[in-house]
Amino acid sequence: MLTDSPQLWTDDERWQVLMENVKDFGIFMLDADGHFATWNVGAERVLGFTAEEILGLPFSTIFTPEDIELQQPQFEFREAREKGRCEDERWHVRKDGSRFWASGVLTPLWTARGVLRGFAKVVRDITERKMAELAVTEANRRKDEFLAILSHEFRNPLSAIMNAAQILKLEASQGEATEQATSVIQRQGEGLIRIVDDLLDISRINNGKFQLLREQVDLRDALASALEAAAPLIQGRQHDVRYVAPEEPIWLEADPHRLRQIFLNLLANAAKYTTPGGQIAVVVSNAGPQATVRIKDDGAGIVSEMLPRIFELFVQVDNSTERSSGGLGIGLSLVKRLVEMHGGKVEAYSDGIGKGSEFVVQLPIRCEREFNTSALGDDVFKAPRSGGKILIAEDNSDAAVTMALLLKKCGYQVTIASSGPEALQLVDELRPDAAILDIGLPGMDGCQVAQLIRNRPELAQIRLLALSGYGNAEDQQRSRQAGFEAHLIKPVEFATLLKLLDGSRQANA
Repeated sequence: MLTDSPQLWTDDERWQVLMENVKDFGIFMLDADGHFATWNVGAERVLGFTAEEILGLPFSTIFTPEDIELQQPQFEFREAREKGRCEDERWHVRKDGSRFWASGVLTPLWTARGVLRGFAKVVRDITERKMAELAVTEANRRKDEFLAILSHEFRNPLSAIMNAAQILKLEASQGEATEQATSVIQRQGEGLIRIVDDLLDISRINNGKFQLLREQVDLRDALASALEAAAPLIQGRQHDVRYVAPEEPIWLEADPHRLRQIFLNLLANAAKYTTPGGQIAVVVSNAGPQATVRIKDDGAGIVSEMLPRIFELFVQVDNSTERSSGGLGIGLSLVKRLVEMHGGKVEAYSDGIGKGSEFVVQLPIRCEREFNTSALGDDVFKAPRSGGKILIAEDNSDAAVTMALLLKKCGYQVTIASSGPEALQLVDELRPDAAILDIGLPGMDGCQVAQLIRNRPELAQIRLLALSGYGNAEDQQRSRQAGFEAHLIKPVEFATLLKLLDGSRQANA
C-alpha cells in the first residue's frame, strides 16, 4: 500500500503510480525476447487488451499483417538496439481487429554491464490527427484534379480564340477598328492563359509535383521572349519600355519556359500597376557568379507595410473596392517560388504609394560555354513554305478550323479529322509529313492512335505532335511513351508549332 508522501515511495511504487494513472498513452515493457512483460491502463484503453490477455504474447500481436510480413517488429528492435530508440508512426491493431494510427517510441533497456534486459514502448492513438491529414490530402488532390480539368476546359476555347486572333492579325487589309479589336482579343486571351498557367503551377509546387526542365539558356533570350509576350499589354497601355542588357550572352542552367514566366509576370505586374503612358525599365547586369535583372516602373508603388508580404500567396497590394487592375494574388508568389527553385532570390522595393516599384531578380550563373538559343519572332511566319501535308486531329471544330486556316496561310496542305479512327484512316490515305493529334480524341485517344502509327514501319517518317490541355510531367511522359516527338499545350504558341512543322518538312524533303 502506498504512503501519502511521494518522497517515501520506492521506485517500484513510483512506476506503479505512473502505469495506473497515465491513461492517454499506452506504456508497456517487453522482455529481451520481445514478449509483453508489463501493461498499463493506458495500453488497455488504447489497444483493448487487458494485462492478463496480453502478457507473454509477442510484440507482433499489435501489428498489422502487412507489417508483420515486412518484419516491422524485428526492424524496430534492431533500430532501437543500434540507435538507442526507434520512433515511428503506423497503423496498429486493437484486440477487436480494428486499426488505429499510432505514434510510438521504443527504447532498449540495458543493465550497467551492457546486458539487454528488454524494451520500453510508449504508444499514443493519433488517428484523429491522421484522418484530418488524410482529409487535407484528399482535398488537395481534388483541388488539383479540379484545376487540371478547369485548365483543360479553358484551353480548348482559348485555342480557337487565339488562333482566330492570329488569323486576323495576319490579314493585310484590316480596318482600324478590326485591328484594335484583334489586339484586344489577343491581349485578353494571353492574360487568361497566364492566369490558368499560374493557378496550375502554384498548385503543383505546393504539392511537390513540379519539376524544372533545365538546359543552357542565355538570360537575354528569356527576357526577349518575356518582353515579346508582354508587348500587347504594354502597348495597350502606351508604356515606354527601356531595355538595357550586356552585348555578351549571360549563360544560365535554367528552365527557359519558367524564366520567361518569371519575367512575364513581373512585366505584366509593372504594366498593370502603372498608369497609361508610364515608364518601365528593364536593366540586366552580371557580376561574378550572379546575374541581376531589375524591373522598375513609375507606377502605383507599394506601401511599406506590404513589402514584407508582397510575395505571399493571395496577397494583393491594393484590396480597395476601387482597385481595377489587381489579380488573384498568385503571380508574385509564383515568381518567388520559381526564382528560388533556380537557386536565386527576388526582392521588392518601393518608396511608397505613387512612387513606383522595383523588383530585383538575382540568378546564379552556372554555365559558361556557349549554347545556341534564340527567341522566336515574326520572321517564322514569313518564311516561304509549300507542299507540306499536315493532318490535324481535333474534336473541337473551332480550334481545328482556325489552326488549319493559320497553317494554310503559311503554305501547308491541311486535312482535319475529328476522331481517332478517322485520323488513322486519313494517315493511311494521305501519308502526311506530320500529324497533330489531340490527346482527348473520341473513339480512340491520341496516344492510342500514335502507338498504332508507330507500330507500322511504313509510317515511320510521319512526325507526331501531341496536342493537349494537360501538360504536367505525367502527361508529357505518357505522350513520349506513345511515340510523340513533342507535347504541345493548348493554346499552342503558333511560332513554336511552325518551327516543329518546318523541321518535319525539311526532314522528309
